[in-house]
Amino acid sequence: MPSCVTAEPTTGIFDVIIVGCGPTGAMLAAELRLHDVRVLVLEKETEPPSAVRIVGLHIRSLELMAMRGLLSRLLDHGRRRPAAGFFAAINKPAPTGLDSTYDYLLGIRQPVIERLLEEHAIALGAQVRRGRAVTGLAQDDDCVTVELSDGQQLRTRYLVGCDGARSAVRKLLGVGFPGEPARNDTLMGEMEVGVPSEEIAAAVATIRETQHRFWVRPVGVGVYSVVVPAAGVSDRAQPPTLEDFRHQLRAVAGTDFGVHSPRWMSRFGDATRLAERYRVGRVLLAGDAAHIHPPIGGQGLNLGVQDAVNLGWKLAAQLRGWAPDTLLDSYHAERHPVAADVLDNTRAQTELLSSEPGARAVRRLFTELMDFDEVNRHLLDKITGVAIRYDIGDGPDPLGRRLRDVQLRHGNLYAQLHRGRGLLLDRTERLSVGGWSDRVDHLADPTADLDVPALLMRPDGHVAWIGDDQQDLDDHLSRWFGRPAD
Repeated sequence: MPSCVTAEPTTGIFDVIIVGCGPTGAMLAAELRLHDVRVLVLEKETEPPSAVRIVGLHIRSLELMAMRGLLSRLLDHGRRRPAAGFFAAINKPAPTGLDSTYDYLLGIRQPVIERLLEEHAIALGAQVRRGRAVTGLAQDDDCVTVELSDGQQLRTRYLVGCDGARSAVRKLLGVGFPGEPARNDTLMGEMEVGVPSEEIAAAVATIRETQHRFWVRPVGVGVYSVVVPAAGVSDRAQPPTLEDFRHQLRAVAGTDFGVHSPRWMSRFGDATRLAERYRVGRVLLAGDAAHIHPPIGGQGLNLGVQDAVNLGWKLAAQLRGWAPDTLLDSYHAERHPVAADVLDNTRAQTELLSSEPGARAVRRLFTELMDFDEVNRHLLDKITGVAIRYDIGDGPDPLGRRLRDVQLRHGNLYAQLHRGRGLLLDRTERLSVGGWSDRVDHLADPTADLDVPALLMRPDGHVAWIGDDQQDLDDHLSRWFGRPAD
């Protein structure tokens, strides 16, 4: 059997196989293709998802899409709404002066974003094969062997499981997934109703005074999004029926609102789990394969996409041979704590949705505290990903943080990041990237809207160095981008 290290493209051995073609898997495939990595995406489903639920892209994800030139395409298919009301569905306006050009939520149908990201990956050269379920894997020093349900075996230098909460890759790898099982189930769907909108609005306003896991609200002409607690409704492993919705609506609201003609129906729980490790040898985990949590705050898809952008350039560097020794392991070191923080904030939000008297009292207190702009901003930054700061070392802001899309002499910063390379943004006009020019761009612009003389950005948009000393810069270029080319 040929070695993964020496194999030519004609052998059919891939650099990376990604399992799962949801938003995380498709985004990762595209990120790897920016660096000419040979990528195959395996998806067990034969068709894209049929459920047309609306998901939200938060500020940090919108910034990443802008960095890759994808945002305008997404905006054509989504609806903007204010960046507010996310934390435990407490209705407060967005804080003033958010530090982003993209200071809104983009609501977009999940099949649409999955299709656009898959098309993007394919346009860059990724292969996608549907109807291929992974049933086994084994790895050695050079390769991972992947076995499919039809008995076919594939070889790859690295394997990434982006295959969701019930990840076959994670289970085959034997990685622990500790946390809490679901305690509360909720039904969610889109359907038509048989009563006037005024009657619905009045009923919902009354019920939501005490039951925050409930809504019936319009999402189109004659179509409503329905969310209702699902305690004791049929088998959790089975999809809900329209009669399940009617039963629960009558139990909670005293009426089923005449719901009929469902577009789609599903259920979700509040299970909260985090993989113990994101990497075992040549196999890695991302997205829901690595972490699950209640959907409150709309953070799940965003967390997975951000995993993909953090991992993509690091895995490409490993494959291209210039990665520093610790670079690939920094994926777990950086993203595992971010997921742990998301799990904690969703745990807190879930408690605030309870109808118990103590939880309602705490919710009232939070509602008061969020009138303070600093509190409101802290919670919003946490949910939208703007607050993330990686442990890159001591230094002033924005070291370790993402940088907003600043204005340049010609255009804007994020337009310089479409190729997924590092970037030295240099107001001094006397620094150089030297032997790293094959992986780091240099933009000398004294007009750049910065409070520092120069900074080094990683391909994921996080700041890795601030200063004006060339030797110090070279040290940090080596830390993140390996040895300079000869």
